Amino acid sequence: MSRRSTRTKRTGSLPTLPPHGLRVVPLGGLGEIGRNMTVFEHAGRLLIVDCGVLFPDEHQPGVDVIIPDFSWIRDRLDKVDAIVLTHGHEDHIGGVPYLLRERPDIPVVGSRLTLALIEAKLVEHRIKPRTVEVAEGDRRSFGPFDCEFVAVNHSIPDGLAVAIRTKAGLVLHTGDFKMDQFPLDGRVTDLRAFARLGEEGVDLFLPDSTNAEVPGFTVSEGELAPAIDKVFRETKGRVIVSSFASHVHRIQQVLDTAHRHNRKVAFVGRSMVRNMGIARELGYLTIPDSLVVKDMKALERLRPDQQTIIATGSQGEPMAALARMANRDHPVEITPGDTVLMASSLIPGNENAIYRVINELTRWGANVVHKGNAKVHVSGHASAGELAYCYNIIEPTNVLPVHGEWRHLRANADIAIRTGVDADRVLIAQDGSVIDLVDGRARITGTVPAGLVYVDAMTVGGATEETLHVRRTLAEEGVVTIVCIIDPDTGKLAEEPDYLAHGFPPDLLDFSGATPLIQKALTKATTDGIEDLAQIEDLVRRAASTWAHRTHRRSPLIIPVVVDA
Repeated sequence: MSRRSTRTKRTGSLPTLPPHGLRVVPLGGLGEIGRNMTVFEHAGRLLIVDCGVLFPDEHQPGVDVIIPDFSWIRDRLDKVDAIVLTHGHEDHIGGVPYLLRERPDIPVVGSRLTLALIEAKLVEHRIKPRTVEVAEGDRRSFGPFDCEFVAVNHSIPDGLAVAIRTKAGLVLHTGDFKMDQFPLDGRVTDLRAFARLGEEGVDLFLPDSTNAEVPGFTVSEGELAPAIDKVFRETKGRVIVSSFASHVHRIQQVLDTAHRHNRKVAFVGRSMVRNMGIARELGYLTIPDSLVVKDMKALERLRPDQQTIIATGSQGEPMAALARMANRDHPVEITPGDTVLMASSLIPGNENAIYRVINELTRWGANVVHKGNAKVHVSGHASAGELAYCYNIIEPTNVLPVHGEWRHLRANADIAIRTGVDADRVLIAQDGSVIDLVDGRARITGTVPAGLVYVDAMTVGGATEETLHVRRTLAEEGVVTIVCIIDPDTGKLAEEPDYLAHGFPPDLLDFSGATPLIQKALTKATTDGIEDLAQIEDLVRRAASTWAHRTHRRSPLIIPVVVDA
């Protein structure tokens, strides 16, 4: 994933939006995969579409999730008429609890399954949301925003595109979608509605860009069945399946296959248990009687060839069930004869973590089946052929590609231009860009803050780039605490400093060589009349850092403690 330490900053006051104009501000999801959030402003009111999270990478230690920057709308939250959620994936709904902390009564609009998933999440935050359930074909108004909801197919049931009508024009936001013609639940993307909206005149089109670089059409979910069946047919031991906890369709395929091969199933992982319970209760997941056992003890009483475990951790998350199994830190112990089926894609940025898990699983004797060696996953996003098809039936006046890294946005923009959209009306924007639709023309008119906001142990914004730099230094370079006792009369060291070094090989633990540089710095401080303790400690820090870099080519975290004798 893209990991920019700073995002677009305010470059000046924004132009006044005409009363008949529409302002569109993406606060996440452009230039990255995740953190999707788009704010629409019209007639002094605001509508938000999605509010998701971005998951941290290895360069952001200690961070739980990354959420959009709400600062641009924080003083206008009373103007927000609704939050519209296109579907129930974390990168689209995970930030909602943090926004509702600031104003709990914002109406949350979504499909039945999407609302059930966000409501379950909000219980953990002790927030009772004000929800509005909608379905495809519904048309509801929220302030000056007239919203029509259109069925789209994705890797989670109940996905919706949203058409937003205002006096400024008609906007169509696809959310995440693809055009699977043989979906497992029979719910296809409503291209007739897309065509009808095109006939009405789509003034601004916001299409999903994730697979814009992939030629052709995305493969149907149904085509995975033979590969999944082969795993169950050929495995003599346990089958352990790892998937997104929201991928109801994939879990349904696994359940059906397990049932055909006379295996029992146990769900492992809090989010997996919770989401599958919700999906089953709402009728999105059909589970044959007695197929699922309630706990692992009941499953373990069966022969290995009668067991199936469905767990979280498909992205190598260190605390998820699969990674803990790989690290021998889970009640389920991987043994020779087990097959681990990783039925998910590799999200950009997670490759190293995923391959570490695969290696450890293989080490313990498991046969690991994944997208790289078998056809066990298809994308939930429209490929280039599908996007071209949509452009041709919608014929939008202006295009703003969303949901993707820079290469995805560019590829999507190129498809739009090739289908006949005027190149001057295809906008490649970034998080924080301000796009104004006025008199049928969309233009980028400014920027607003859209930085990364880190959530660390439920504390929002507590971790900063400076904090993360210190953490990375601790992990990569080590830490040295230097205790200096100084003669207050002379300003010189009263005795040799104490060096407490951690994170170094044994032959690098001796930092006494830094003492002459430290003494030189203290002498200069006395000569210059520096008496402030913080300034003196900073001089000690610099001297020790210089010595460490020259001697060991290391830049450890230096913590000086200066005490008067």
